[in-house]
Amino acid sequence: MKYTAIVDYGVGNLRSVSNAMAYIGQKTLITGDPEELERADAIILPGVGAFPDAADKLREKGLDKKLAAQAGRKPILGICLGMQLLFDQGKEGKPCKGLGLVCGCVERIQTKLKLPHIGWNRLSFLNDSPLFHGLDDGVCVYFVHSYCGLAADEKDVIARTSYGASIVAAVSHNGVYGCQFHPEKSGEVGLQILRNFGDLIQ
Repeated sequence: MKYTAIVDYGVGNLRSVSNAMAYIGQKTLITGDPEELERADAIILPGVGAFPDAADKLREKGLDKKLAAQAGRKPILGICLGMQLLFDQGKEGKPCKGLGLVCGCVERIQTKLKLPHIGWNRLSFLNDSPLFHGLDDGVCVYFVHSYCGLAADEKDVIARTSYGASIVAAVSHNGVYGCQFHPEKSGEVGLQILRNFGDLIQ
C-alpha cells in the first residue's frame, strides 16, 4: 500500500496529522530519516513554533536537501509552520533561509487585530486547485499563527483569508502545496483537503 511520510524534525504536530490521515484510510509513516522521504509516495511537513529553529532542525538532519530533491517528484504538503518553511526566507526574529520551494518570504501579519490569529476563518479560493476539490468557497478552517507567507507570484496562491488584512492561506507550486491553517484540526473540511492530497499520489 502506498504511504505518506510525515516529517519528524522535532517541531511538528505529528500525532494529530497521523491520526487524521488514518481516519480517512491513508497509510502514513512518521519519520526523521531522509531516505524514507525518498521511498515514500507523498510527504507532509507539519510544524509548530518559530521559523529559525525549525529551519535549523531540518538542516541538522539533512531533511532540507532531501525535501528539495523530492519536490516535483511526489506531492508535498506543508502545514502551518511547515507551509512557511516552503518559502525562500523567513523573517521571524532574524532573516533565515527556507526551503525555496515557493518563491517569496514569511513576515509578521500586518494587522491591527490581536496576534496570534487563532480560530476559525473563511477561505476564499483562487487559482483552481485539486487540494480543494469538492469544497465550496467560503468554508471555514482553523488557524493558529502570527506570521504569514508573501508569495512572489500570485499564481502560486490558491486560497486567502482575512484577518484585518488579506492573508495567504494556501499555496501550490510544482506539486508542492502549503496550508497555513491546520486541516487536521478543521473538521470535515480539513479531512476532505487531506483526502484530496492523498488522491494526488500516483
